[in-house]
Amino acid sequence: MEYSLSVATTVVVMPDTQKILEKMGEQIKLARLRRNLATELVAERAGISRATLWAVEKGSPTVAMGAYAATLHALGGMDRDLELVAKDDVFGRKLQNLNLPSRRRAKRSDVF
Repeated sequence: MEYSLSVATTVVVMPDTQKILEKMGEQIKLARLRRNLATELVAERAGISRATLWAVEKGSPTVAMGAYAATLHALGGMDRDLELVAKDDVFGRKLQNLNLPSRRRAKRSDVF
């Protein structure tokens, strides 16, 4: 899917990524509703507009990551969950290990 940020900027999001964003937005909205918090209050606490909060709750890819983090923080410190993003990067570590130089012993010289 493509989303236009402005006249000159477009965000291309893969369908699976869009589904993840939408699910995350839905979970954020449910967290707000479980706490019985109004959109006005959460938006004010997060320092964003209500329109931005609605976009966060819809999982819009055009919303800055900081708005997602601020919203999670406004819901009671849920922004700490962001520390888990890409924490266990198994594939990346395997790639990194492939590129590590192996230790080699210096050749023994015959002359002492």
